[in-house]
Amino acid sequence: MAKIIGGLTTSHIPAIANAMANGLEETPYWKPFFDGYPPVRDWLNEKKPDVIILFYNDHGLEFFIDKKPTFAIGVADEYHNADEGWGIPTIPPVTGESELSWHIANSLVEDGFDMTICQEMKVDHGLTVPLNLMWPGYNYGHVKVIPVCINCEQHPMPQPKRTFALGQAIGRAVASFDEDLNVVVFGTGGMSHQLDGERAGIINRKFDIECLDKLVTDPEDLTKYSNLDLVEIAGAQGVELNMLLAMRGTLIGQVKELHRNYHAPISNTGSGLMLLEHTMPEK
Repeated sequence: MAKIIGGLTTSHIPAIANAMANGLEETPYWKPFFDGYPPVRDWLNEKKPDVIILFYNDHGLEFFIDKKPTFAIGVADEYHNADEGWGIPTIPPVTGESELSWHIANSLVEDGFDMTICQEMKVDHGLTVPLNLMWPGYNYGHVKVIPVCINCEQHPMPQPKRTFALGQAIGRAVASFDEDLNVVVFGTGGMSHQLDGERAGIINRKFDIECLDKLVTDPEDLTKYSNLDLVEIAGAQGVELNMLLAMRGTLIGQVKELHRNYHAPISNTGSGLMLLEHTMPEK
């Protein structure tokens, strides 16, 4: 049977890719951020997961404001990145996992989630930056990836309680897949941040730390917030907490926190890195 062995949270800021490409990891601005990642990389290299399920939000590359699915899942064998206007270099494609992704897609529809199912899709920095952070030099081709895209840009957006429920449904789907696979789930995105408007640059460190604590001990408590609450407390882009909640929803049962690093600001964003081991799945 397939099993989820752990989950992690990480930023997906596009400036991270530029910093890595230009060798800036040891500079004073970036060092506190990058110093958090070696323990997570070591854990992934030790565990050697077969599949990564990666929650992210598309920033206008595949889904623009004219068509914005609430939830989308990729079922392709391969995913390509494309220039989002940042002038990014060509990078290797991401390897997909079609059998498990189709199983999850079917299971989600049966479970009441009307997914947009993508047999072809381009993936943006929301997905490629986290992979490159974990396997620098774009050395992620050996691991298969299932992208799950959550709308965090265009209202109406799914509420925290719904994204947490999506994660739980994916957790059940993985557990029902009759193949021995070890799966790790990524919840990506910034914590508190706002990129424009009168409150541009807002960071609520206290709330960010509270969210990281609750993701370990009581994730359902975070579902009490609405998206409007998150905008007020954590800035307009604070709704990216939904990706972290979806990740935590997949870890049904007990978790153990193995590592954490919080740093702000990075590109006007609160960045929370956390590694959770799935210790006692619910029977």
